[in-house]
Amino acid sequence: MSINCIVVDDTPLAVEKLEGFIRQVTHLNMLKSFNNGIEAISFIKTNPVDLVFLDIQMEQFSGLQFLDSLQNPPQIIIVSAYSQFAVSGFDHSVTDYLLKPYSFERFLKALDKVQMDKEAGSRKEYMFVKTEYRMERVNFSDILYIEGKGAYLRIITQKTKIMTLQSFQNMESLLPSDNFLRIHKSFIVALNKIESIERNRIKIGSELIPIGLSYRERFINAINMNVSDNL
Repeated sequence: MSINCIVVDDTPLAVEKLEGFIRQVTHLNMLKSFNNGIEAISFIKTNPVDLVFLDIQMEQFSGLQFLDSLQNPPQIIIVSAYSQFAVSGFDHSVTDYLLKPYSFERFLKALDKVQMDKEAGSRKEYMFVKTEYRMERVNFSDILYIEGKGAYLRIITQKTKIMTLQSFQNMESLLPSDNFLRIHKSFIVALNKIESIERNRIKIGSELIPIGLSYRERFINAINMNVSDNL
């Protein structure tokens, strides 16, 4: 499966080097490059980005500010000439830290870590959620969709319905990002459970679920990506 990546760096030569390395790796799909983090954050909200190559020292919006602004970040590889930011980077759970200047071999080692993390995440098949006074196991393969109900989330599975007190942001961090997507302020859906798409709604089982206007572009991109991956 290809890895969709972007570059966030305000130094043209650094961007050019990264783009050259990315072109040499067949499973990397370069979506876009940005010279500031603000535009990159907007792009991530509406596009399926798996990996960000991120500079730390940028004039308009620093890499650390970028990391602090993301609720559910993709994998991050920091690319910086300053080693003193490494601790702060790993405090944000970045995948790797490339210290400029770096070789193509070191670049490939960072990608190996990305792949290992991705495979480890995909191997996990369940999560535990708190409901009433117990922790209940929920298999990802059983989930149809998740609906917001005030401060609670209602997890609809093939077998049951589970109410849990937690935020959408936290739930998104628990779910495999390659199959679960928020398509409305009140809904996360399992992409592989969608039976049909009609205008601004999808159908899962007997339920018609709306696609929010601000989520529509990202949903369409995710669906198109799934189609191309299965061709």
